[in-house]
Amino acid sequence: MTQQTAPVRPAKPLYSNVSPAVPSPCVSLCRLDEQKICIGCFRHVEDIREWRSADDARRRVICEQARQRQAQA
Repeated sequence: MTQQTAPVRPAKPLYSNVSPAVPSPCVSLCRLDEQKICIGCFRHVEDIREWRSADDARRRVICEQARQRQAQA
């Protein structure tokens, strides 16, 4: 009897937390509101989690969404 193994997926790229092209919007005021939005940087908790593995293009989207949230606050 042969054993089937799951297909091997390539590793997800891990980018540095620091990017000269897209600086982190973190202002070290890290508290989440009831919608799980940080009251310091206005990123959603999932965006904060994703930041380390996000490429610069995705980081720009995250920052723009945070700016929009901040403008509405």
